[in-house]
Amino acid sequence: MPPSLTREQVRRLDSLASERLHMPSIILMENAGANAARVILARYPPASECTYAICCGPGNNGGDGLVIGRHLHNAGAKVRLIVCGHERDLSTDAGVNLRIVQAMGLPLQLATDAGTLERAVQAVSGADVVIDALLGTGFHGEVRAPLADVIRAINAASRRALVAVDVPSGLDCVTGAASAATIRADLTVTFAASKRGFQCGDGPACVGEVVVVGIGTPPELIEEIVQEQRRT
Repeated sequence: MPPSLTREQVRRLDSLASERLHMPSIILMENAGANAARVILARYPPASECTYAICCGPGNNGGDGLVIGRHLHNAGAKVRLIVCGHERDLSTDAGVNLRIVQAMGLPLQLATDAGTLERAVQAVSGADVVIDALLGTGFHGEVRAPLADVIRAINAASRRALVAVDVPSGLDCVTGAASAATIRADLTVTFAASKRGFQCGDGPACVGEVVVVGIGTPPELIEEIVQEQRRT
């Protein structure tokens, strides 16, 4: 059976990729986003007739979403990017990718208050495919407002499909516990390996179909991390 990782194992993978393999985190983000975009484009063709709304949080999951948006645009898709948070609050790698999409002139909304968040939610409505890149594997507990309101609006939006990036926002990737506001995805494109919480608790009801894509790390590194866990 393919391995499924915990939150700490995901962090360990990123750490070993950087320290041992000298792979900068921005390269891992680029690989993850590019590979996810390929899956999405293959699943919902043709790109020229599909409108994508990508909802990004301020962390690295949001950075993955920005990379996905860039690759979808380059493939001819109509893309709307929504970043929920101030530019100053973005992670370093997400900030790099925000500046790239800004320089490219892609349609982008920065949702930083009640008014801009309401307009962002309106932008989601009518998109053929909504992509959730709000919260990643580091999340646990309860989603607070305003992101909780955004998640509820995404779930309620009329759409062809809802795709989660790495993990549905609001789902604990270890326990499978869903927050009161949790994305209910049709497809989850997850990175490097499946996550433990996808198979337990509320996980199966939230993830939809799960597709694993690589981030550039070798399979031997994932196996080493899994074996470390078994020895402890």
